[in-house]
Amino acid sequence: MKIYHGSTSVIETPEIIDSQRFLDFGRGFYTTTNQVQAEKWAIIKQKRRGGNSKSIVSVYEIDDDLADSKKFETKKFPKADSEWLNFVISNRKGEIFHNYDIVIGAVANDKLYATLSLFESGILSLKETISRLKVHKLFDQISFHSQIVLKELVFVECYNLTSTKVG
Repeated sequence: MKIYHGSTSVIETPEIIDSQRFLDFGRGFYTTTNQVQAEKWAIIKQKRRGGNSKSIVSVYEIDDDLADSKKFETKKFPKADSEWLNFVISNRKGEIFHNYDIVIGAVANDKLYATLSLFESGILSLKETISRLKVHKLFDQISFHSQIVLKELVFVECYNLTSTKVG
């Protein structure tokens, strides 16, 4: 299966980098099966960084059944439900540090952020929040949280959205 990572640089060897931001599924290396979504992430990151930054998508191959392997601890969220919401909110607050190697679920992107903020502030109930999430087109994200599982990602190629081929 092909997966994609949007960035401002070529990432042939993925790493888990410490970040000041708390992310949906915690500290990890984030990918998606949706190429267009990865391209959007690359453009967003390029705009945030500014200057002469590039918008680059790195492409990897992983075994189709990697997430079902007994070698790794995997958490799957088949839909954006209350369990997913509580996990994302807790991670974004930096309240939990899990031991999963792989986490798979919906992306809580910027369009969903307003809904999540209303839930966090107590304005929306859990039921209202889940109802609002259902109207959004949700893309997937596959995050990798251990060095051992990152070795399973095989770099295929990358491309630069702001010019022609990178590598």
